[in-house]
Amino acid sequence: MDEEQPCNSNLKEEVRKRQDSNQGSRGSNSSRTSRKSFRLDYRLEEDVTKSKKGKDGRFMNPWPTWKPVTFPNVLKWIFTEKDNSKVPSSKQVLDINLPVLTPYFVQNPELFGKTGVGMRVTWLGHASVLVEMDEVTFITDPIFSQRASPVQFLGPKRFRGPPCTVSELPKIDAVLISHDHYDHLDYLTVVSLNARFGSELRWFVPLGLLDWMQKYGCENVIELDWWGENCIPGHDAVTFVFTPAQHWSKRTATDENKVLWGSWSVLGPWNRFFFAGDTGYCVAFEEIGKRFGPFDLAAIPIGAYEPRWFMKYQHVDPEESVQIHIDVQAKKSIGIHWGTFALANEYYLDPPVKLKEALDKHRLQTEDFFVLNHGESRDLNINDDGFE
Repeated sequence: MDEEQPCNSNLKEEVRKRQDSNQGSRGSNSSRTSRKSFRLDYRLEEDVTKSKKGKDGRFMNPWPTWKPVTFPNVLKWIFTEKDNSKVPSSKQVLDINLPVLTPYFVQNPELFGKTGVGMRVTWLGHASVLVEMDEVTFITDPIFSQRASPVQFLGPKRFRGPPCTVSELPKIDAVLISHDHYDHLDYLTVVSLNARFGSELRWFVPLGLLDWMQKYGCENVIELDWWGENCIPGHDAVTFVFTPAQHWSKRTATDENKVLWGSWSVLGPWNRFFFAGDTGYCVAFEEIGKRFGPFDLAAIPIGAYEPRWFMKYQHVDPEESVQIHIDVQAKKSIGIHWGTFALANEYYLDPPVKLKEALDKHRLQTEDFFVLNHGESRDLNINDDGFE
């Protein structure tokens, strides 16, 4: 297996290099080890929470805020808790309450990538966001299928469809996967993205997922442990760091917690982006903020949180979402993981309502932690080379 060329250690030097020649590292082979790309500054020497395995060799959450998901509790949730989601069956009602917009890059593709030294985010539903920053474009936990399930005739079904197809996506450089649950790692979407972009698309995945990615034809895969770093060939100035989260993993009856889970910190010369993935609240977010903050934008889940006795360990509620926003030192945040699948028991329109209440409680503005319609974009610090 060919060794990747390391990313350079001096961020200012990388900006100069990109301006001069836009040359970078080469190679696209998969990597099982988390090659240290470079150290950003002295803060990387601070103590942080490392990933941990139990005696059975499976990953585990190292925080006291975690409580394992048990089968009896799953049954208790399903059979004793009332489902208050009340998703309308009427498409007309849903179109009013949760409109699905055609993304700008479908209607006006010539505007794609024109962000200057700013950044742009487009919500594609659930935890899928398309981010343009620092001359790279990446997508988080993409799912374009109708069901979050191993089969497309059973399992949670979207009540709001994707705003575009894989074929309508612009050229993307990377995909970030937070963990292997079906609503975050979708087989059909992976196959479709791989068929369209092939080895030019770099996949950043958690430790333990490389074999699965290779099994389904993905060649350009980087597998990382918590705090592991890497970059996209040709774009050395932007570093992708796999950071912690409090969650779990499982796709089959026998593979629970064999794959790590986490969040992603994307660090560029002009912008910094944080993607929380799926998570319960824990102290890791303070560590991330101290080490890599402030972030220009964070994508933080605000849905799938009721009932709290069951969901709190694996999914934050809007109050905790705002605390993550504060912990990671986000200048702006977008609320994700809501309005697409009914995965928990809260009313389907409650997440943004509860988010506003939490923001008011912390004396923060709604524009500091916003929500978008499906397919809608938001520009941050775009100069005259971008669009309004």
